[in-house]
Amino acid sequence: MGADETHRPALASGVRLHRDAVRERDVLLYPEGALVLNETAAAVLALCDGTRTIDEIAAELAPRYGGADVRADVAELVAGVAEQGLMDRDDD
Repeated sequence: MGADETHRPALASGVRLHRDAVRERDVLLYPEGALVLNETAAAVLALCDGTRTIDEIAAELAPRYGGADVRADVAELVAGVAEQGLMDRDDD
């Protein structure tokens, strides 16, 4: 879809990535709680700063995974986080 191609995902206000140094895990913190992330999810969400499209995020991550096409996985993760209300919406 066209909107997906131009959408530049960003974490919602009050949501932030945090590295729990004691447990050596990445966590997405938000006012109602926390979501423990695997390494891949943390890498995707770290790039969701409102400046990159899904395609650009996937292109930046692909070399880390042997050049694999990761676009569908990136889009699915971003959509899932957005469904939980943890991403800004840009549907204006």
